[in-house]
Amino acid sequence: MVLADLGRKITSALKSLSNATIINEEVLNAMLKEICAALLEADVNVQLVKRLRENIKAAANFDEMAAGINKRRVIQHTVFQELCKLVDPAVKSWQPTKGKNNVIMFVGLQGSGKTTTCTKLSYYYQKKGWKTCLICADTFRAGAFDQLKQNATKARIPFYGSYSELDPVVIAQEGVDKFKKENFEIIIVDTSGRHKQEESLFEEMLQVSNAVQPDNIIFVMDASIGQACEAQARAFKDKVDVASVIVTKLDGHAKGGGALSAVAATKSPIIFIGTGEHIDDFEPFKTQPFISKLLGMGDLEGLIDKVNELKLDENEELIDKLKQGVFTIRDMYEQFQNIMKMGPFSQIMGMIPGFSADFISKGSEQESVARLKKLMTIMDSMSDEELDSPNGSKLFTKHPTRVSRVARGSGVSSREVQELLSQYQKFAQMVKKMGGIKGLFKGGDMAKNVNPSQMAKLNQQMARMMDPRVLQQMGGMGGLQNMMKQFQQGAQSFGGKGRKAPK
Repeated sequence: MVLADLGRKITSALKSLSNATIINEEVLNAMLKEICAALLEADVNVQLVKRLRENIKAAANFDEMAAGINKRRVIQHTVFQELCKLVDPAVKSWQPTKGKNNVIMFVGLQGSGKTTTCTKLSYYYQKKGWKTCLICADTFRAGAFDQLKQNATKARIPFYGSYSELDPVVIAQEGVDKFKKENFEIIIVDTSGRHKQEESLFEEMLQVSNAVQPDNIIFVMDASIGQACEAQARAFKDKVDVASVIVTKLDGHAKGGGALSAVAATKSPIIFIGTGEHIDDFEPFKTQPFISKLLGMGDLEGLIDKVNELKLDENEELIDKLKQGVFTIRDMYEQFQNIMKMGPFSQIMGMIPGFSADFISKGSEQESVARLKKLMTIMDSMSDEELDSPNGSKLFTKHPTRVSRVARGSGVSSREVQELLSQYQKFAQMVKKMGGIKGLFKGGDMAKNVNPSQMAKLNQQMARMMDPRVLQQMGGMGGLQNMMKQFQQGAQSFGGKGRKAPK
């Protein structure tokens, strides 16, 4: 069972609890039966499932519950906490230090996706402004250096390796020394893997480790082997000081639940998870947000982090335009660029409350990206006057020859250009309405700043612009209003933790 299916089954069990008129022992047992069956089907260890069941039963002791207490909430909270415990070893993970050389060594069996994961981690830190590099110390697998070289070149990451030197210890040492002299902050060393655990593999790992003195040793693990992950992680941990784990191939394998819970049992913190083959199919692993996303509750903190990375609050020009209700075609182009920068659509959708991570399948995600790129190509064929006009669509209506010129320049039909202009007009109308709502762009509680009838009109406008299927998935107008409320509350709660308040 894939993790998304596990999430759906647990959510369904919790919904049956919410729909029950009376909360008693019988309802609790029925819910626990559903949850435990789903966890066992997802390959979670039977002893861990048994412990989870016992802990929930103990916390939901009806005889000891105080009168007037909300039993539903107590049970739901306990289920959430126990699911978190399943995948959380309660060990603080290592963090790199900005401005110094952080040497990270990768270990694992062959075929676990180690070399690809090295590039993903390097790219992740590079996007966050760190100076990163890669070293190929895998001399066992034919083509290992070629693969790393190809990945690194594509991601524009400096790399080091050798076709002539056969000693991985020498390559690792030379590479680390070279990049330390050049003041690289994240130095990642990829080592050899084997088809099975062998003494020669462990000996080589020890020698490389002793030579480069890594600050962090990451064990890369293939999620498809399920509970067997535990024995692997323990074996590697006994030989070298494994400080962190990255679990790969969590995009569609039946044993993901078993892998995550097995790793947690070794007391090695999972720091990232790989969810596909693309360089962006990679996300930091945080227990509570992970369980929240699994249950379709979203990850507002992660979403706000993604938005903050774009530094939109520093774009004062755009904020001023929005306040005045002005939105140009160029502004729409820049927003499309921001969406592309935020990462895979399915990952972003999973962070929004009410959506599951698999709401957009890989196929339709690629279609969505292709559609965005096509729209951006159309806008690339427009002149500065067309892009910056406060009412771009009127300009095209007055001079229809502009439409055919843009269509020819971007290699699309005139109808597709008209569709883009129609979409732009909807956005511009929406921004005009938002600009006219006093208090919408002020800091603090939106509900206090904005007139309720104005907010209701804005929600209705948003609903009309949305795909009906998406609106239905969110639970109609009520779901949309609830989501807006959650976003506002989330922004306040996380904004209060030393984050910069929106302008």
